Amino acid sequence: MKNSTLKEHYIFFIGEELPQPEAHLVQSTNAANAAANLGYSTVLVYPHKKAKVINIANIARPFQPIKTPTELVKYYNLHDKLKVAPLPMPWPIDHFRSKFTDSNTIASKYYLPFHILPTTKLVHSRNWNFVKAAIKNGVPAIYEHHHHEDKLFEPEIVTNPLLQIAVTVVDTIRESMIKNGMPPEKVIRLHNGFNRLFMQRQPEKAAEWRKKLLPDENQKLVVYAGALQQFKGIDVLIDVANEMPNVQFACAGGKPTEVEYYQQFVTKKQIHNIKFLGYVLHNELASLLQAADVLAHPHCSGKAATFTSPLKLFDYFASGTPIVATEIPSLVEFKDTQSITAWCEPDNPSNFAECLKQVLETHPRKVEGYPDSIEFVKQFSWENRAAKILSYVDESLLPSLIV
Repeated sequence: MKNSTLKEHYIFFIGEELPQPEAHLVQSTNAANAAANLGYSTVLVYPHKKAKVINIANIARPFQPIKTPTELVKYYNLHDKLKVAPLPMPWPIDHFRSKFTDSNTIASKYYLPFHILPTTKLVHSRNWNFVKAAIKNGVPAIYEHHHHEDKLFEPEIVTNPLLQIAVTVVDTIRESMIKNGMPPEKVIRLHNGFNRLFMQRQPEKAAEWRKKLLPDENQKLVVYAGALQQFKGIDVLIDVANEMPNVQFACAGGKPTEVEYYQQFVTKKQIHNIKFLGYVLHNELASLLQAADVLAHPHCSGKAATFTSPLKLFDYFASGTPIVATEIPSLVEFKDTQSITAWCEPDNPSNFAECLKQVLETHPRKVEGYPDSIEFVKQFSWENRAAKILSYVDESLLPSLIV
């Protein structure tokens, strides 16, 4: 019989190797980081696929929570309370298309029941297979689901009392989850959050960014942070830059292939006032956002606009920098606040350019940031989000607090 007193960990499972510049990985790592900041014994678990050969010692004792490596700390702006446990996934795992050699299967069918389970009090994941495995092994779980899917949820899992709560970020996805079998009382909608380090003012580093990015110190700087994909409005922003040749634009984010594509794209179009910085580590991103005169959120219309999670928007808010955003369904609730400085039509470069020009004239850059935006975003900290989620968990099932 397992010793229940050893069950103390709050396990966050990610089914992908870290670090990678994906928004959902930023979300998952920061969610785990917040739980650790609240004082819970939190361990971020993910596959480690770089091992070329099988290390018998690692396979025999694969679940060994350790201090978060510096690389991850800088990449995702994490704090020092979070522990991690990379699960060894040596060859031939993920080298052949088979459920028996799939890393998620290995994690759910081998590592979880035999190695992670003995010390686990609660599981939290966006990976449905891992959540199912936890429940089948008698461990309570929290499920995060942020995208539309047509697949039905298994009734025996969603009705199981061990499934404490399912979390999504917009009402449209909540509705589709209920349509696919999730009990309405088990689904809550909560926004993502912002990393509290983004609220720390970094005037010296912001000044360095401006010196680096602006050919003329009197020039204005417009910054976009996020994925380099068409539906996110990158092509719109390029057209805007073309209409505003005296303003410097900078885009942070994107995969190397996307960065290369857009660099070649603007070169071909002879647009010289937009720079693509690639993925900017989160410990450097906060000062870049503070360096800008205006932050751009040019998301296009379409299906994605109905469920996109405004992950970067909360970091924008925390910077205190004026924001110009397109009016899309997932942002409608912010229209009655002063947190977004100006709204414009989606898919309309000329309208976006006019909004930018207006904000640049009416909202001069403040080194200390605009207080309304900073004050507004405080309610959306990752820690507040984590506390709200855990308020739906039966008190007897909560993980241990570290004294």
